[in-house]
Order: sequence, then C-alpha cells, then structure tokens
Amino acid sequence: MTLNDFTKQTLEFPDDYEGKVTATLIRSNQNISGRKSVLYIHGFNDYFFHPHLAAGFHQQEFNFFALDLRKYGRSLLPHQHPNYCRDVSEYYEEITESLEIIQRENKKEIVVLGHSTGGLIASMYANFGNRKELVTAYILNSPFFDFNISKLERNLNLFFARIISFFMPYGNKRKPLSSLYNRSLLKDHYGEWEFNQKWKPERGFPAYFKWLIAVSDAQMIIQTSSNIEKPILVMHSDKSEQPKKWSPEILDMDMVLNVDHIKETGQKLGKKVTFMAVENAIHDIFLSKKEVREKAFNEMINWLNKTIK
Repeated sequence: MTLNDFTKQTLEFPDDYEGKVTATLIRSNQNISGRKSVLYIHGFNDYFFHPHLAAGFHQQEFNFFALDLRKYGRSLLPHQHPNYCRDVSEYYEEITESLEIIQRENKKEIVVLGHSTGGLIASMYANFGNRKELVTAYILNSPFFDFNISKLERNLNLFFARIISFFMPYGNKRKPLSSLYNRSLLKDHYGEWEFNQKWKPERGFPAYFKWLIAVSDAQMIIQTSSNIEKPILVMHSDKSEQPKKWSPEILDMDMVLNVDHIKETGQKLGKKVTFMAVENAIHDIFLSKKEVREKAFNEMINWLNKTIK
C-alpha cells in the first residue's frame, strides 16, 4: 500500500481562539464494511504516513482509519500555530466524530492505536471522552506519559512556562527536538521512510509553553486519577537513552522518551493493562527495523485476538 490508497475526509468544527478549525479522517480504500476497525492517532511533530501499518491490519481483517488532529499534518491551516493546544480536551471533538463515523459504517468493535502524544490523548479520551464507550480496546505505542528530563528540570520549565505564557500565549521553545530522531527515520539518512518534512520538520515545530502546560496537566491526571475500564496494551522499547551524536545503536532504542516512565505510569491507567517490551524498538515501534516491527505487530495481533472475542 501507498498513501495513494487512502481517502481523506475533512471534519469541521466550531471556531476556536485562532479561528477556523478542521481535522482530517483518513481511511483506507481497502476497508470492507462490517469489519472491526482501528483508529490511529499520531504523536507530536507528526501525522499519518504509515500505509504499511494499514496493510498489516487488513491482513488480519481489520479496517483502518487514521486521524490527523487539528493543527497537524493535513489539518494544519495557514492561520494556525502548528501542533498548538491549550488543553488536550480540544482533540476530543475529532476523536468523537471519527468514532461515530466508523461505528455507523461498520457497527463492529473499534480499537484506538495512539502513538506518543497520541497515546496520552487516547488515555485522556478513555477517561473523559464523550463516546468512550465506542472503543473496545486501546493500544498505546510508546505513550508520552512524562517528559524525559529530571523532576527538578521539569518543575522549573513548567514554572517559567506558566509565567511566560500568561503574558505571551504563543511563547515557545524553538526547535525543541534532536535532529537525530528524524534522521533515524528518513530514507535519505539512516532509516527506511519518506514523509512530508513541512509537516514533520527535523527539529520539530516550536514547543509552545501553553502546549507544554496542557501536556503536563494531562500527564498529571493520568498519573494520579486514571480509571480506564477497557483493556489496554502498552508497548514500549526494551531500552532508552538520550544520545548526543549519531551511532547505529540509535536504531535499537527509544531516544525520545524514558521507558521506565512509560512503565511506571502505565500501571496506573486502569485494571486491565498489559505491557509489551519490544526488543530493539525505536520510539515509534512500527517504524523500527523490519524484523523488529513485524515481531511487535504479530504480538500485538495475538493480544488483540485474545482481547476481542
């Protein structure tokens, strides 16, 4: 499959503090009405460019949908600040509408697959979303449950972020990400993939302080008061580090998040949590080396088959 094998549907919502708002529901042209479905939610500095993931689910008789959230990827409008939000609940509208569309079309089980920040947003929706009952199970691919810094640095950053953003709503840290991660993905460097670098720039879009606060607030809720009733699979690499320069080992680790943070918070999500440590996986497990991602996919499908009867 390629990205030409998908159709996009623009979802429109009431204006927000920046004006017009849209999101984009992407569906595979190989979907067959009446089958179980997967809804994919991407991470920060990200959008959907994973046709191989859809192909894998089709082989297992799942329909596949993906959501480019508001202000990301295909949904980013000229007047908007990329990836910006003031509360992660802003994304609930497009998740709700997508779930309702999928349910009307297929009337079968829906699985939400969230990567990184998408995993955090999916976890929040599982607790508070208007149509959370439509979701049968959640798969979290390296969910963003904590910042990969010390608690002291985290508290200092948030302290100054709250002060600055009070006076400057669009105050930000420019180029917040290491270039090494995108280079580990891109075919032009060390990876296997091609993507739109205007939608997924090498050093990332600015990390707006309002966004940092919104993410931190959501993480705190998940860490202290999550009570998700549906089954959850938490997938993560078996190791994480923060390299400063390129080495081949980067292709065998999560260099973005700390896997210990993922495991610690994952235990607090609800009563039906299963963990899957994926040996030699990178941050986006399904963009890892072929043998790694295929093994992870097969183990995920085994879990799904046991979970969805």
